[in-house]
Amino acid sequence: QVQLVETGGGLVQSGDSLRLSCAASGDTFIRYAMGWFRQAPGKEREAVAAISGPGGTNTPYADSVKGRFTISRDNAKKTVYLQMNSLKPEDTAVYYCAARAGSVASLLMGEYDCWGQGTQVTVSS
Repeated sequence: QVQLVETGGGLVQSGDSLRLSCAASGDTFIRYAMGWFRQAPGKEREAVAAISGPGGTNTPYADSVKGRFTISRDNAKKTVYLQMNSLKPEDTAVYYCAARAGSVASLLMGEYDCWGQGTQVTVSS
């Protein structure tokens, strides 16, 4: 398995940009597809984006972030990124990185084996 550590969260204003990073250690990073999920206060955790492994050619997104967020991966650095542009207050949540054994990108939480501890993103209006 891999261990995942997210960084890059913070407090920003509506319309700002933020880039989250998720550094992996342990198992071979290229064996995993990766995903970003988020959980707002009082709400269930939901999918944000995913990226296939190892080439990252398939990147599904939740409808709510399409055109604003971009997921990418750097296999040499064992890191997956989430570039978030045009942030809105409704994007406020704890953002989690997750790893799924295999190459297929998925937005289904149940298919992910390993999870990070999360990083808080707060967007003020």
